[in-house]
Amino acid sequence: MARILVINPNSSQACGRGIEDAVSSFPGIEVVNLPDGPPAIYSWRDWHLAAEQICRRIEADEARDPPDAYVIACASDPGIEAARALTARPVFGVLRCAVAAAVARAERFGIIAIVDASRARHMAALRAMGLESRLAGSVALNVTMDTLLDPDAARTRLIAAAKELGSMGAQTIILGCTGMAHHRPAIEHACGLPVIDPCQAGAALAVGAVVG
Repeated sequence: MARILVINPNSSQACGRGIEDAVSSFPGIEVVNLPDGPPAIYSWRDWHLAAEQICRRIEADEARDPPDAYVIACASDPGIEAARALTARPVFGVLRCAVAAAVARAERFGIIAIVDASRARHMAALRAMGLESRLAGSVALNVTMDTLLDPDAARTRLIAAAKELGSMGAQTIILGCTGMAHHRPAIEHACGLPVIDPCQAGAALAVGAVVG
């Protein structure tokens, strides 16, 4: 069986468990946390710290037992260009995968961000893909990772953000942080729009690339 390494670039084990739950139905998936990564990726400084830790992990895996593909499980795709320079194996960023899934389903999409600072990183990825014009809007919650991981604390705000994006013209919603994964079914039910979890989108593309 092909092996896909999903890298959670923050040090939150709770976030890592949420990612594991989100991708548990996909074959060949192994999720790893980076203990030297930031607790969450809020700022560009966090992004760059995470990028370095991702590169070190890929270098180590390439030297010993490389997987068939890598998935960077952060919805800011930290270090994806640097990571791709280290391996001949496919490297997927979950934000780019989620955007690909969104535009395959609808003309316009919206993104729920964890904090305002995340929005600039999302836009950088969209510009790299040439898809910034397909973004209907972006709404930031400005909460912590711990709040997102709580079963109930952020759910009302997430649902409200999804409905706001729908009113902006979004026809599908991207969860802009991996800590939001366990809220996906409730948000989709409440807003009546397709809601895309980036880790599931990344796992789906990675499996499709290496299995068969």
